[in-house]
Amino acid sequence: MPQPVTPKWTTTNLTNGRAYDPYEHADELGIQVLFRPIRTANEMWLPDHHTIVIRESMRAVHRRNACAHGVAHALYGHEDDRPKHEVQADRYAAERLIDPTELQELMRWTPDAARLALELGVTGRLLRVYLNVHHLAS
Repeated sequence: MPQPVTPKWTTTNLTNGRAYDPYEHADELGIQVLFRPIRTANEMWLPDHHTIVIRESMRAVHRRNACAHGVAHALYGHEDDRPKHEVQADRYAAERLIDPTELQELMRWTPDAARLALELGVTGRLLRVYLNVHHLAS
């Protein structure tokens, strides 16, 4: 079984779920976050510039998710966007943005993934990643 990749930098006192602020986390790590009219992606990690660039035309929830994804790229020391790195970044972002207790409470209220994602403040894609990793997908 492959060993898990350890993030390059460690940060203490991080919260999960709706309380997690990826912009604050990026700032603590010395990462600049810029919003620009990029067309090729929702987010780009520029390791040589220690900068995350986020597409400015996205809604706030998508920006927050993209920032968490970019922070993950930085933490893991990724220098390119190969599929393996994208999976790692999605998993990290999902773990940070979704609190398991919040999710369990909401799942008692509704089984609808779209509503769960909306209530949790995450994209449907990151919710699916979280549900798959934790074997909660039906």
